[in-house]
Amino acid sequence: MDTATPAVTVALHDGASVIASSGQVDARRHGELLLPAVDRVLAEAGVKLDAVTGVVVGVGPGPYTGLRVGLVTAATFGSALAVPVHGICTLDGLAYAAGQEGGLEGPFAVATDARRKEVYWARYEDARTRTGDPAVDRPADIAEALAGLPVAGQGAVLYPEAFPDARGPEHVAAGALAALAAERLAAGQELLEPQPLYLRRPDAQVPKNYKVVTPK
Repeated sequence: MDTATPAVTVALHDGASVIASSGQVDARRHGELLLPAVDRVLAEAGVKLDAVTGVVVGVGPGPYTGLRVGLVTAATFGSALAVPVHGICTLDGLAYAAGQEGGLEGPFAVATDARRKEVYWARYEDARTRTGDPAVDRPADIAEALAGLPVAGQGAVLYPEAFPDARGPEHVAAGALAALAAERLAAGQELLEPQPLYLRRPDAQVPKNYKVVTPK
């Protein structure tokens, strides 16, 4: 599952292929859409939740509010089912899909909407190999560094002046996260801890100066 972008996406993978998936784009309703999507995917596959043997969740980067919906839900499932919970970078899932579905061989970049007129982005040697850490920047500030490269994701679509060679997919899909995770686990690679990758402080801040109110 992944809620790090406007896409609320869930998939069920049997270790070899995706057997059911769901995806809805709504940046403001992650909490309302995620659990019904899980129910829908399980029903489509004809299995119960207790058949799940592991959970993979996108860790971002992404906005605080949406991202934590997926992470908390994944942790809850892991605890209730006593199964492992693995994290995977959301940008890695998007890059994997760009290679598998979009035909990008590399090098290329991916970029998602970070709001505040910024993008979360990373550069890739190929669909499975990221060449640096994810970052958050204004498109104009990284346009020169990515000049000549295809850029997949909604971030590229939103800022065509900075990323003229925008490619699909626009949003991450849980099926791609699951397939990439299955590949890495089969190869004996360790996945990330299911901890959020924010890259910047949340919008909500604790007020610096409290107004003292005392009872009379």
